[in-house]
Amino acid sequence: MKALSAAAFGFILSAQAAFAVEPLFPPASRIGMIPPQEMMISKRFSGFENEERAAAITLTEMPPQAFGQLSSNLTKEALKKQGLEMKARESVKLGSKSGILISGTMTKPEAGRKWLLLVQDKDMTGLVVAQVLGGKDGYSDAQMVGALKSVALRDDVSLDEKVSALPFRVGEKAGFRPVRVMAGNSVLFTDGPKDTIKALEQPMMILAASLQPAPPPGELRTRFAREALFSNQVLKDIRIERSEAFRLKGQDWHEIVAKAVEAESGQPIVVMQSIRFDNDRYVRMVGLTREEQRDQNLPRFRTIADGVETNF
Repeated sequence: MKALSAAAFGFILSAQAAFAVEPLFPPASRIGMIPPQEMMISKRFSGFENEERAAAITLTEMPPQAFGQLSSNLTKEALKKQGLEMKARESVKLGSKSGILISGTMTKPEAGRKWLLLVQDKDMTGLVVAQVLGGKDGYSDAQMVGALKSVALRDDVSLDEKVSALPFRVGEKAGFRPVRVMAGNSVLFTDGPKDTIKALEQPMMILAASLQPAPPPGELRTRFAREALFSNQVLKDIRIERSEAFRLKGQDWHEIVAKAVEAESGQPIVVMQSIRFDNDRYVRMVGLTREEQRDQNLPRFRTIADGVETNF
């Protein structure tokens, strides 16, 4: 075989280099990027991760108006309450798109470094959250910032495609329909004509696969379920009616039914939270309905929860 000419060899290297700098898009995601070296597309959420280096990047698509709301609310004081000490905030250009990049140090729940990138498009807002829990041997600041500045957006993909890329399947929808997929690991269902729901005018259910390992069996799971419910900022004045752990089809479950108030509107509601533990992972399902519709909708929430099949 004849040796490659210098020109041919140079062409191959150029083609490989051009291919290498193309952004990668997780399944069904409009947001892509050139991830740091050895960071792979996650099978758990929409984004990239390297567990050995304790690093992850999550990608979330939001409505276009979210850019203004988030850019105003992501202040140094607000982030500090959430456990992030802001070190820098800058405006960035991502091709033809505008963005805001925030970097800081995590103080809770774990120590590490964190970056938030907001990017604006005409019909969506992209939120990219990157974190490294390890030291500089994980990824350097320059590596992470370089990856974030490579973020690109592509044309929309169908809702059906986004639902099909989730790490679980919803078998029985009980008359509900999907409205929005978030972060590649969660989906919002509702029953009614509106996609944007105010004051729980329509019942809704959110299903989300875990990003973190499940707590071990026993009392810790009961405590985890209660803390998860009370951490929901959409609800206030939560009063638990029933809280129980049980086994169904060979798996551990925990379920809570509670009365609460929708924080923004003051609307009295009933919430059902069902958590299905699957080895070291879990799916959390939260159904919300107006109090006068509880008898109609709680059995439907239960039907949806029973029909979920995981792809873990």
